[in-house]
This record gives sequence, C-alpha cells and structure tokens, in this order.
Amino acid sequence: MFKSLKLYINGAVDLEDILAALVDFGYKRQDAVSEEGDFARRGEILDVFPFAFELPIRVELNMNQVASIKTFNPKDGAPLWQHNMVIILPVKKTHPLKAASFSEDLPIENFVDLNAGDYVVHNEHGIGRFLGLDKIKVGDKYKDHLVIEYDKQEKLYVSVDQMNLVQKYIAFHVRRPKLYRLGSKEWQRTKDKTRKGIQKLAWELLSLQAMRLSVSGFAYSKDTDWQKEFEATFPYTETEGQIKATEEVKADMESPKPMDRLLCGDVGYGKTEVAMRAAFKALMNNKQVAYLVPTTILAEQHYQNFSRRLENFPVNIQMLSRFKTKGQQKKIVDDIAAAGVDIVIGTHRLLSDDVKFKDLGLVIIDEEQRFGVRAKEKLKALRLASDVLTLTATPIPRTLYMSLMGAKDLSVINTPVQNRLPIKTVVVEYDEDLIRQAILRELGRKGQVYFVHNRIRDIEKVKEKIASRLPADTRIAVAHGQTPTHILEKVMLDFLQAKIDILVCTMIIQSGIDVPNANTIIVNNAHHFGLSDLHQLRGRVGRFNKPAYAYYMVSKKEALDTDARRKLEAIQEYSGLGAGFKIAMEDLEIRGAGNLLGVQQHGFIAAVGFDLYCRLLREAVGNFKKAGVLNA
Repeated sequence: MFKSLKLYINGAVDLEDILAALVDFGYKRQDAVSEEGDFARRGEILDVFPFAFELPIRVELNMNQVASIKTFNPKDGAPLWQHNMVIILPVKKTHPLKAASFSEDLPIENFVDLNAGDYVVHNEHGIGRFLGLDKIKVGDKYKDHLVIEYDKQEKLYVSVDQMNLVQKYIAFHVRRPKLYRLGSKEWQRTKDKTRKGIQKLAWELLSLQAMRLSVSGFAYSKDTDWQKEFEATFPYTETEGQIKATEEVKADMESPKPMDRLLCGDVGYGKTEVAMRAAFKALMNNKQVAYLVPTTILAEQHYQNFSRRLENFPVNIQMLSRFKTKGQQKKIVDDIAAAGVDIVIGTHRLLSDDVKFKDLGLVIIDEEQRFGVRAKEKLKALRLASDVLTLTATPIPRTLYMSLMGAKDLSVINTPVQNRLPIKTVVVEYDEDLIRQAILRELGRKGQVYFVHNRIRDIEKVKEKIASRLPADTRIAVAHGQTPTHILEKVMLDFLQAKIDILVCTMIIQSGIDVPNANTIIVNNAHHFGLSDLHQLRGRVGRFNKPAYAYYMVSKKEALDTDARRKLEAIQEYSGLGAGFKIAMEDLEIRGAGNLLGVQQHGFIAAVGFDLYCRLLREAVGNFKKAGVLNA
C-alpha cells in the first residue's frame, strides 16, 4: 500500500519488471492511455497515466536504460515537458460491495462498506462471516446473493434485494465475535436480552430530550427584508443540502423550544454559510451570538469572513482569542456584558467565567469534539438557555449516536458545492523525491502547498530541508501554536493572500475556511494522527474546482501497528466527496467506544453489533413515545 515506482533518466531498468509492477499497482493495460490507471506499451515506449497526475507520461527506453521521461497530451501525443525522474504511485482500490446501514429512513447512505472476511449481523440469524457474492439460480435466472458463513461452516445465502437485513458487525475493540448456529434459538435469546437492557438507556435519552423541550426558549420572527438582502451577498449558488439545512435551522429558531441541532456536512460543504444565516436571524431579533471555534487561526478566519459579509449592515463583530491583548480582551468582555457586541467569535476563551452576555440568543459550536471536558460542561448549561447549533465534518461518536437516536435534531448537507472535485489521496512511505515532485507540480500551476509536521521542536529543520531541494526563490514560512501572536497573524494573512508558496505548519491549520489557491497538502508522519484529524487536514485543500492532492507520508523505519494501518487504509479508501460519515464510523470502530455508553451498554453492543443495537434502541424510543411518555 505504501510503495512507489521510481524511474530516473539514464537509470537501468527491466521493462518486464516495470510492467509487472504496474499491474501489481492496479494499472490496466490498454491500446492507448486516456485516464488515470492506464498504461500502454509499444516496443521500447511505455505510456503511463499515473495516479494523482493530471496528464500521462511517456518513458522512452534505450535497451535497458531510461532515455527520456516526458509529460504528453493524450489527445495528440504531443510532448509537453521533460522530467529527470518520475514517481508512479499505486491506483486507489475500491470496495467490491457497498452495504447501506441505519449504525433505511436516514439520509446517510453507504455508511459502512462490506468486504469479504468481515463479520456481519443478519437480523434473524445472528453473527456470521461474510464470504463474498455468489450467483444462485432462482427459477430460471441467476441472482446475486451474499454468502454468510455461520458456526460449523454452515452457509446462508441472502439475496441482494434483502441486503437491508445484513449489517457489518461493529463492536469497538472486542474479541472476535462468536458465530451462531443457523436455526438455533440462541440468537433470539441474545436479541431479546439486549432489547430489554436497552430500555433503561432509551428512558434516559428521552428524559434528556424532555428536559430540553420543557424549557421555554425565544421564538424568533420570520425572515426580514434585511435577512434576504444578507443572504443575497453569498457569492456562490446554494446547494440543495444547504437550503434544506437552513430551512430546518430557521424552523427550530422560530419555535419557542430551545434549538439543539447538529449540522453534519463534509469539509467544504458549506456549513459555515448555514451558521452565518442563523446568526444573522438572531441579530434581526436583537439577540447576541457566540461563535465558538477550536483554534485561534479559525477564529481569525471566521472573523475576517463575517466582517466582509456584514460590512454593509450596522453590526458590531468582535473576536476573543489570544490574538487580542489583555486590554483588548477586557474591553470586548465589558462590551459583551453591556450588549455592545452583537457577534463574538472566539476560542474556549468565550467560556471563561468573566464572559457574561446581556442577551445571548444563539451559540454556534464548530467541531465540539475538539474542546475539553470543562468546556463541554459549560456548553451543557448554555444548551438549556440558548439555541445551539453544532457544526461537524466528522461527528464524534456520542454526538452522532445521540442524533441518530433522536436526542438531538440532525441536519445533513450531503450535496457537494458545485464543481467540487474529490481530493486525490496518496498514502506512501516518506520520500524526499516525491515531496519535491508534488511541490514543484503545485507551484508550477501557481498554487500553494501545506506541509504538516506536528512537532514544534524540529519544524524549522524540516523547513530548511524542504527549501534545500527547491528553487532559491521559493517562499516558505512556518506556523505553529507557539509562534508569537503578531507573527502568526501575519503569516496566515500572507498565506491567504498567496504571498507564501509553502506553509510548513503543525495541526494548527486543521480547521479553517477557504484558501482557494492551496491545493496540495503533505502530512509528515501521518500514522501518528487520528483518522478524523487526517480527514480534517485533507479538507484544507480542494475547496474549489482545481484538482487537489493529499499525500500522507509514513516512516520507513517505524513499524506500523494494526490501528495505524487501518487509519491509513481508511483515509485513502474514503477519499470521495462526502466521506466524512464513513470516516466517523471507521474512527469509532478503530478508537473504541470509550465512555460512549458505559460498560453495560458496551456489552450489549458486543452482543449484537452497533448497527442492530441502534435499531433496537430506536425501536425502544419509539415505543416509549407511542405510549405517551414524551409528547415530542
């Protein structure tokens, strides 16, 4: 998975070995190359369209030596430019079968992918092992069936039109599950025991929801003319998902009950615009808005973005973070208490005891999972008094789970912004030649590059090492959490304005808004990052209609454990548009349930798998509601 093929001018090669390597990398032999993953051979000329390249290359051989390497136009074969070397990467693999889940009536499709060898749960027969697809004769026709192996090597054949009865078995770091016997009553007993044990949790979830619904909130007015005028300043065409999510948020705000809505949408899908429209609606009702973000960089970016969009309206926007001096912070805090500030954007500093709002109407939380325990306790109190809108690209397991169970309201933006392209994702061993190739290609099209190195102590050395292999006029800067505030602010502004070519940085840039010209990101020591972190970092590029590239580099010297390998396989696998949900679910499976539900519920999940567990819990919630326990 992490290998590559290097070809150098004048390098000795064996053409048959190269052809074998290409096939092993997932390339297909064609008469002529036309798309990524194609290769063609004519005598001593080899054409290859490498993965993550915009155009194919032509390698001309002289006996067993590389004579030339040229990028060429596939339409007419005309050579465009020459290379001294080229690195060819494997083509991304895809799953053979997609299985729908939900952990039929939710807007989450293909939540979990199913591979041969995975453990699965059949609602009626229990846990078995998925062997793959097979064609079975039914009447006079052959139909595809899922083949599931049970205890004693018994096999069950499930028609693909009954796939809704089968889910991937996910139980979060438990031992290999027990396989059931077909036809035994043991599975039914297990399911009944789990169903009974779930009822207590269902009651607790409904109690939380009832408490929220019992509190009287503020009912906002319908949209004003200014609201429509503000929304017209959005420079892009809204997607269907954005429009639907906005309508759901506004309906919540116009209700007398406090809003507690989770807005899920992949990175770059336009969640911020929905949040801005909600904020403006609050302002039109003379309410204050707090926009809580995890990093000072993101606070600065949102502050600039809000300021631009609201410059023609009589609104006072402030930012509260370490970018401000102590004196500036005190002035802002005093103005918040006196209702002199309409919108304040800030980090966890907003949750400090000295910050008191005169009339707080809406709290917007960006990526709640990145705040600490104390911050989350503060947010619990806010939820009972104010409308709360939480934004996330990869929802934390508990938040996602609570939404699916109805304890939170859920909005999903699952339509990508117009002309958005999937990000080409590469996982490969650390390679200085590949880093140079990726950077030069991006700079060659007047773009910018993020190089993420999440260790401050040697980040300057990394910058120097990169610079030593690039043209002398390449503009490189460094940004990390200990960079002095005034310097960090200038560096980020310079990068946004394309005055810097390469930003060598830590995870400080993990969450952020559009830098349209930055379309290559290289992550060093990617195996040390969490899966959702890797996905968030990838979201820093590909925000517009240019092809974008994410390279995840792993150490050649360091052996990868099973979890690290799974993370890297997942980030490469789930690289399409809208991959955030799959990333969240895979992350949950890799990291374990933790304190998601407690020991007892964890045992129930292990018994029947997370997906069926969620179905049974939803059933219990529904039964309580039907019995009149909660007038929802």
